[in-house]
Amino acid sequence: MKFWVEVASLGLVFWMEGIFPLFQGRDDRFRHALPNLGIGVLNGLIISLLFSTVTLKVMHFAESRSWGLLHQLSLSSWIEGAFAFVLFDLWMYVWHVANHQIPFLWRFHRMHHSDLELDATSALRFHTGEIVFSSLLRLIVIPLIGMQFIQLLIYELCLQPIIIFHHSNVALPEKIDRIFRAIIVTPNMHRVHHSQIRSETDSNYSSIFSFWDRIVKSFHKRKDTRTLVYGLPYLQEKEWQSLLGMIKTPFVNIPYKRR
Repeated sequence: MKFWVEVASLGLVFWMEGIFPLFQGRDDRFRHALPNLGIGVLNGLIISLLFSTVTLKVMHFAESRSWGLLHQLSLSSWIEGAFAFVLFDLWMYVWHVANHQIPFLWRFHRMHHSDLELDATSALRFHTGEIVFSSLLRLIVIPLIGMQFIQLLIYELCLQPIIIFHHSNVALPEKIDRIFRAIIVTPNMHRVHHSQIRSETDSNYSSIFSFWDRIVKSFHKRKDTRTLVYGLPYLQEKEWQSLLGMIKTPFVNIPYKRR
């Protein structure tokens, strides 16, 4: 189910980008999409082969022993599910911040930010190393929360369409964007996160709920997102946009001075 939701969301948003583009004149949309789709397929295979079964076993093991915060609370299934959803989204926020602030993790995460033309396929552009680290940490976080399989599935079914949409090049009117971003991350909010300006890159970390950035005061707004320049100043060459270049990105020493 998760796979087909992702495929349907990606196809729909990619089609919308062709009709209502924010940045126009992108004639090589499919050429840009291919490396992103390639790394997305590779990551999907890695997760399926290495982590899907292990994650299920860890969840069942923890549940059989009533491990985790949610197992210690007497809550109805609906309230428990809502808590699980919110807590896991908080974890996603913390993990995203860590990927920016810890140099070792940034080496892998910077591949995601090296995309010069943000679109729906950019939501798949994560280095396999980052995916592996994230999946390993989930084996600890999920039992600590006490999440059940159905709760994790519901979260991921919501997450995929939202991250595909907020990475997109769809020109969503600001009035509509502002209404939606009161609750969830929207395109105009997340586009700022992909700015070349470091203070903007280090903002708007949320995945689903936008209020984490407001609570932690990491929210940043750009009045006109059409003035944004995407990517990283030191990963502009074409070689870093190819599938091989993307895979090599964490393993090359590129001069970069943080603030």
